[in-house]
Amino acid sequence: MTLKGKSAIVTGSTSGIGLGIARALAAEGANLMLNGFGDAAEIEALRAGLARKFGVKVAYSGADMSKPDQVHAMVKAAVDALGSADILVNNAGIQHTAPTESFPPERWDAVIAINLSAVFHATQAVLPLMKARNWGRIINIASVHGLVASAEKVAYVAAKHGVIGMTKVVALETAKTGITCNAICPGWVLTPLVQKQIDDRAKREGIAAEQAKDELLAEKQPSGEFATPEQMGALCVFLCSEAAAQMRGVALPVDGGWTAQ
Repeated sequence: MTLKGKSAIVTGSTSGIGLGIARALAAEGANLMLNGFGDAAEIEALRAGLARKFGVKVAYSGADMSKPDQVHAMVKAAVDALGSADILVNNAGIQHTAPTESFPPERWDAVIAINLSAVFHATQAVLPLMKARNWGRIINIASVHGLVASAEKVAYVAAKHGVIGMTKVVALETAKTGITCNAICPGWVLTPLVQKQIDDRAKREGIAAEQAKDELLAEKQPSGEFATPEQMGALCVFLCSEAAAQMRGVALPVDGGWTAQ
């Protein structure tokens, strides 16, 4: 229970990567502030289930990450409910694909707001709290697209490159403190959203789901295997540990060799 007594905010944590990270942190004893959209009854069952399974406090905020005032309110709610905000995992994100010349401006604004600006607002809100205790971990879930690009993802790629730049700035500004800021850069991770892409591709092309999966991975990820939410969670736990105290401003790809090419 390496994180007993610590409290973590994980944005976008009602499913997928964020939920995997929340589970891993709770398993190490951290109290949780969950955040995300979904059915209210399902979210309450999830919240209560995590609290019961891991014996930690679990709160929930439905804050819209595109609204700065709601982001700041979420951090305050975490402190009120859990007593502190020691760990911030900026995970919430959305995607839209289209060629640059026809990319809808409103989708650009939405992707930048949630994938980039929300990271700034949440970080700004937690830094004074972390500085007061001289301990904190800020972990930004960027993407392999923070390091390399793909066509038709102009907003997402711009936002994720921005997240990595922000990670480095915050790391430098906190370099002489007990606060660290790092980024994780996943490639393809098997989440419900990605599974839906596989299923849609299989249906569209009239092929088996396994073939659709292989084709999707073959385009980018040399290992031919997905990373998992559990692996992201384990890496977050490591970044919260004393072993990672001098990892500052690092962007860690977990991408099956994508960026090695």
